[in-house]
Amino acid sequence: MQTQLAEWARDTDFGREADEILRRCVHCGFCLATCPTYLLLGDELDSPRGRIYQMKQLLEGVEPTYVTQQHLDRCLTCRNCETTCPSGVEYGALVDIGRQLVSERVQRPWRERLKRESLRRLMGSVWFKPMYRLGVHVRPLLPAALRSKLAPARAAGPLPEHTERHGRQVIMLSNCVQPAMLPSIDAATRRVLDRLGIGTRFVAGSGCCGAINYHLDAQEAARVQMRANVDAWLPLLESGAVEAVIVNASGCGGMIKDYARHLQHDPAYADKAARLMPYVKDVAELLAPMAGSLQRQLRRPPGRVAFHPPCTLQHWQGLRPLTERLLAELGFDLQAFDEPHLCCGSAGTYSITQPKLSLALRDRKLEAIHAALPDTIVSSNVGCICHLQGGTDTPVRHWIESLDEALHG
Repeated sequence: MQTQLAEWARDTDFGREADEILRRCVHCGFCLATCPTYLLLGDELDSPRGRIYQMKQLLEGVEPTYVTQQHLDRCLTCRNCETTCPSGVEYGALVDIGRQLVSERVQRPWRERLKRESLRRLMGSVWFKPMYRLGVHVRPLLPAALRSKLAPARAAGPLPEHTERHGRQVIMLSNCVQPAMLPSIDAATRRVLDRLGIGTRFVAGSGCCGAINYHLDAQEAARVQMRANVDAWLPLLESGAVEAVIVNASGCGGMIKDYARHLQHDPAYADKAARLMPYVKDVAELLAPMAGSLQRQLRRPPGRVAFHPPCTLQHWQGLRPLTERLLAELGFDLQAFDEPHLCCGSAGTYSITQPKLSLALRDRKLEAIHAALPDTIVSSNVGCICHLQGGTDTPVRHWIESLDEALHG
């Protein structure tokens, strides 16, 4: 694609990055067939190709409008288009740039600003946990968009003791929404790793991965969180005190694995963020080499399940094949279903900011899964788990929880 960037964008870091991405796009249209919003709406402006054209216009000097912003907002950032694209267009990086530029030029209606700011402040505050628990109790009274996010918490169960004695140590995320929403996931992860002689620790000074701020028009606030995590984790990793940062929420994992890109223009953190990247692993990446040991410890098979691979696992990190192989090796009876590549509609806060589209995608996903008649639906991301559970009576959980139960009988 030929580009003629406006003078204000031409010699900037974001302009050079966007220009390089835009020039890869050949308008082939392969992305349309795998874009969830295009499949629902049939409007090319709500497809990757259409959004790319709108961002190209913006960078070439066409003033954006609120309509432009709506088309970019409707993107789930699932990156399914990246998996499909034969030209290697880094759409996710481009839409990050486009959204930031539009947010600087277009003022949202006050109701949208209030909603987004409230979400951003609440989900990163100490009040989130008690308010979430209150929401679970009054769930039937809430709007559908909120009900789909509120899954009753399962008991965490006993935690392993004296894990600091293990020779192998890993870092787990702290101050995330997951412990408030589904504390059973972290607890199950810690028990499974303990069985393998791996200790888990939470590091002071670290916190949210930054995804919530980043996707709610507060990119610089997110970078502050990223820098704090780099500072908290990297010394321990490079000293050998711990071997990895283990993530059991693929949304957080995808975000952290993008730190090097988000901080590439920060002279104080670009190198640090790049050095952090090899240490960041999804829990499936850590467990895959030890599948045989875990399989020998199983007290009962995990059962008949449908594995929903979150977009952040399969399109952002490319870990769907590894995870599915691991689950099969661990005795999960995986049931195939149609359109596993499509987003379930959760996408972080998308189910609250775009409720109609989100629920339509959720129902489409669940219809496909139900046809496979699973006993349980398992996934790798807390947002997907809560979102799907809001539309089905079939139990939805993290696969590490099912594995933990199978190990304990």
